[in-house]
Amino acid sequence: MSVSESAENVTDIPEASDERHHTALNTVGRGLLYDLVSIPSPSGDEQVAAERLAAFFEANDREVFLDDVGNVRAPGNDAVLLTSHVDTVPGEVPVEIRTAETEAGGDSGDEAAVDDDGGDGDVVDGGNDHELWGRGSVDATGPLAAMAVAAVRTGASFVGVVGEETDSRGARYLVEDRSPPEAVINGEPSGWDGITLGYRGFLSGTYVTTSESGHTSRPEPNAIQDAIAWWNRIEAAFDPDEWTPVFEQVTTKPVGFDGGLSADGLSVEATVDVQLRVPPSSTVEAVRERAEAELDGGTVSWKEPIPPTMSDPRGELARAFRVAIRGEGGDPRLLRKTGTSDVNLYADAWDRPMVTYGPGDSALDHAPDEHLSLSEFDRGVRVLTAVCKRCVSGDD
Repeated sequence: MSVSESAENVTDIPEASDERHHTALNTVGRGLLYDLVSIPSPSGDEQVAAERLAAFFEANDREVFLDDVGNVRAPGNDAVLLTSHVDTVPGEVPVEIRTAETEAGGDSGDEAAVDDDGGDGDVVDGGNDHELWGRGSVDATGPLAAMAVAAVRTGASFVGVVGEETDSRGARYLVEDRSPPEAVINGEPSGWDGITLGYRGFLSGTYVTTSESGHTSRPEPNAIQDAIAWWNRIEAAFDPDEWTPVFEQVTTKPVGFDGGLSADGLSVEATVDVQLRVPPSSTVEAVRERAEAELDGGTVSWKEPIPPTMSDPRGELARAFRVAIRGEGGDPRLLRKTGTSDVNLYADAWDRPMVTYGPGDSALDHAPDEHLSLSEFDRGVRVLTAVCKRCVSGDD
């Protein structure tokens, strides 16, 4: 059985609560998506979801294994590596399929034809689209499942990594454990017609300072005031002008603060957990040095940074996506994201063409109403499949 034939014959549709739900899931890959969204997989607890993903590859006659950190690895044609993350952020969003009213003849306002045979069609129920609600449906189980189907259809290499939402341990292990592929497609929501080319870098650390305890009527600043003053200087140092786009700024964010008397009552202690986002026009080293220049007492312990990245919008991989998206009737959008993802680590380790792509609205990342249009998921699968076929065949 060939890979493509195997993919079309997968019967991964779960039991549905009613006929409408079964109809909504009756497309290759949607059942896998439903299962993965239904399995809680917060960072550090990905194993059950990883095993379900591995079973999908096994059912399609693909070599697959879980590596030492829990990544799902399905080696294949290294002309392109498809990779997204298995883990999600915490939070329960009830898993359900809802019917969404859409414009006649299209899905969620997009221009699309309806397949007569009901196979990989975009719109069902005579003009209604279906949405899958649940934690991870957008970030990033939708892209992950779409990549799994595209990998099986085309023979491309695939890795589902763990820990992206926390310490990126899966991606860090991967770049140390394997040789670079010829190209990388990273899975994060961009919308089916969007191509993400840039991410800012990430620098986080903890500031600690102490002062002698004393009566609060004394005028000398204590450690809490010193910590507040340091953070105020950081914000001032990186304060952009109003005309600078967010992607091109260094943005600063305190994410934790603790302060008060020490256990022995002899000193005042303060700690501030901080995060700084770094644009491609700068480096994490330059931002770190500038932040340390604002110290006036106290120390900062920095965690391992993640550098910024920006891909060539005129490169062959980006061009392949533009062709595939236009082939689905879309108008390609080139995106830059103000956050950070595993592709930053891949770009730092491997000098290869890279883009980030996946179905889903990134505005719903981590949101209590996270949901994904199933017709958009289908389109994402087809776009990824077309790009992978182009990469694997070597066509220009």
